[in-house]
Amino acid sequence: MLVIERATLQDAEQLAEIQKRTFDRDILQFLGVPNEGPPGYDSVSWQQEMMKAGQYFRIKQNRTLIGGFIIFPLENAVYELGRIFIDPEVQNKGYGQKTMEFMFRHFAEARQWVLDTPSWALRNHHFYKKMGFVQTGQSDPDPSGQVLYWYKRTIADV
Repeated sequence: MLVIERATLQDAEQLAEIQKRTFDRDILQFLGVPNEGPPGYDSVSWQQEMMKAGQYFRIKQNRTLIGGFIIFPLENAVYELGRIFIDPEVQNKGYGQKTMEFMFRHFAEARQWVLDTPSWALRNHHFYKKMGFVQTGQSDPDPSGQVLYWYKRTIADV
């Protein structure tokens, strides 16, 4: 059974380990570069800071921690998905989709969701589009040539 609940400071070390495995695998697969994840992805203290700065959730399957995500409420019922990750050992089993569906229900007041993802993260692009996000633009390349793609998902008024 999938359980999604607020992460605690005691989860930080394990969340950092899972995040490191997740991002290291993607980066190695798509860029051929090891150990070059996003800021703080392998840092226990960064995980703890994000628990204070945003709403950090842990994802458990059968009592085993398998991932997490961070939400930042912005203004005017806009929410940012700061990060989402599922342990590579259990990917492609629908946990990401179930997690996004939980987010949409849990934050039912959201009128719009925003996020960004690297241009090279092809699986992310497919996943976000599948979940109803549309690409809205992209950043200028950073000094290393990396480009972020911006996505949004607008909730229609019912």
